[in-house]
Amino acid sequence: MTSGTTELLAEHDTHVDTIEISTGGEITARSPMQLFWRRFRSDRVAMVSMVFIFLLILVAIFAGPLTHLLGVPGPNDQNLGALDAFGQPTGPTSAHPFGVDDLGRDILARTIYGSQVSLEIAFISTGIAVVIGTLIGMAAGYFRGWVDSLLARLMDIFLAFPILLLAIGMAAACSLGKGCLGGLITPGRVTLIVVIALSSWPYIGRIIRGQTLSLREKEFVEAARSLGASHWRIMLREILPNLVAPIIVYTSLVLPTNVLYEAALSFLGVGIQPPTASWGQMIAQASSTFDTAWWYMVFPGAALVLTVLAFNLIGDGLQDALNPRSGR
Repeated sequence: MTSGTTELLAEHDTHVDTIEISTGGEITARSPMQLFWRRFRSDRVAMVSMVFIFLLILVAIFAGPLTHLLGVPGPNDQNLGALDAFGQPTGPTSAHPFGVDDLGRDILARTIYGSQVSLEIAFISTGIAVVIGTLIGMAAGYFRGWVDSLLARLMDIFLAFPILLLAIGMAAACSLGKGCLGGLITPGRVTLIVVIALSSWPYIGRIIRGQTLSLREKEFVEAARSLGASHWRIMLREILPNLVAPIIVYTSLVLPTNVLYEAALSFLGVGIQPPTASWGQMIAQASSTFDTAWWYMVFPGAALVLTVLAFNLIGDGLQDALNPRSGR
């Protein structure tokens, strides 16, 4: 080996993390997480939406102290003195910035507490749906054959159920006696979470199944299989890490749908039960007095629209940032 070759190898060893170019600059290698954050950070709309969702989560967590700080009464405190001389709800004032409803309850406080219900049900139901959909989708795509056929037909069965009719039926059936499954399922939060999760997981399961069908033929899976790795080890250690990106993207897209599901079911009266504040329930109660008390529908409706829009914009931003073909 010549001395020039030795010097080149030594120089390569000392600068393994950088690439020298003719102009004298350096290009530092970036990890996939750094590339993702760089692309996502360049999407200003997604960043603003993320800030909004972060603030909304803080509002939901600290709803009690926030209403106290704003000087408004609790969400279920009735104040007939806040109504007008005819017993009708009054609009925004300094004491009640969002006005009051027909029982004298503060709309601002109920809107703030409604965010707790929407986010809690959306996150829990989405988390359950993602876990179930990921496991069943991976099993269907990896094992194929009769396992794939059985699980695929199971997904089709759940997709065939109309969510609204399913929720109405469960709410009616579980409202009798001690509820369903020994009192485990009763009308309210638990019923909403179960219904939304059951209707959401097949969509994620189908996506994960398609991704797994492609990944199981890759070289690194064949290498793990040739080394004697078990099926579950291959799925959990080799395939699952490569499914993180699509799981994140489709979770962010399912979340706003589940927020709307909760609002729709509460609007129909089979979701959150009074007097607990819920955006969908508030809109339903305001529908009969919208011509005279517009504020009762506008403020919870605006909160619902902005929340769903922000989640969708974040999902679009994540999809662009996690796409390796993105030019940003």
